[in-house]
Amino acid sequence: MVKVEVYTRDLCGFCTRAKRLLEQKGVTFTEYNASVDPGARERMVKRSGQRTFPQVFIGDVHIGGCDDLYAAERSGRLDALLTGEVAQ
Repeated sequence: MVKVEVYTRDLCGFCTRAKRLLEQKGVTFTEYNASVDPGARERMVKRSGQRTFPQVFIGDVHIGGCDDLYAAERSGRLDALLTGEVAQ
């Protein structure tokens, strides 16, 4: 599997939902919590161009937020990205 990174913050329902989906799929991911690490927000904005949480990256691909992650799941793209079947 490819590297999965999730930028989150405390008390974020969308963050919880995104992490839950990844956990249900058995995906190991690195979480960067901006509530604990203030620099995480700056790094997230620089990488994604987005200011909302969460922001999900699979390999070098910016998936987007929670709704984008669930859309990728519904379309089958998420599994393909996780297994490396879709070009990064």
